[in-house]
Amino acid sequence: MSQATTGNLFVDLLVGALLIGGGVFSLVAGLGLLRLQDVLQRTHAATKAGTLGVGLVVLAVALYFHDVGVTTRAIAIFAFLLLTAPVGAHMIGRAAYRTRVPLWEKTEIDELGGRYPIQPEEPKQDI
Repeated sequence: MSQATTGNLFVDLLVGALLIGGGVFSLVAGLGLLRLQDVLQRTHAATKAGTLGVGLVVLAVALYFHDVGVTTRAIAIFAFLLLTAPVGAHMIGRAAYRTRVPLWEKTEIDELGGRYPIQPEEPKQDI
């Protein structure tokens, strides 16, 4: 019977803590998607907590396997996620705002109001 350990108790405990932390943050992101009131709040929860959760899990994988190839892939995965998740959330939020998806009724400040046209302009077609 084989044991899945690195041979170092501290590293094993750290990997376990990172996996649990990543799972908790991913659970918080999922709960945020279910419980928050509007699109902007939901994308915020999914982006912040989801990215941190995946980052902790990927860091745990890199520490556990302690291999250059695995660590390089883990860094690449996390960097890609850090670069794409905020941009995707921004685009989803902007599209929702521009198509007039209603904000939560308790929203007090609309910082984008009047800054740019709500509906995108029709493209000009030269015939």
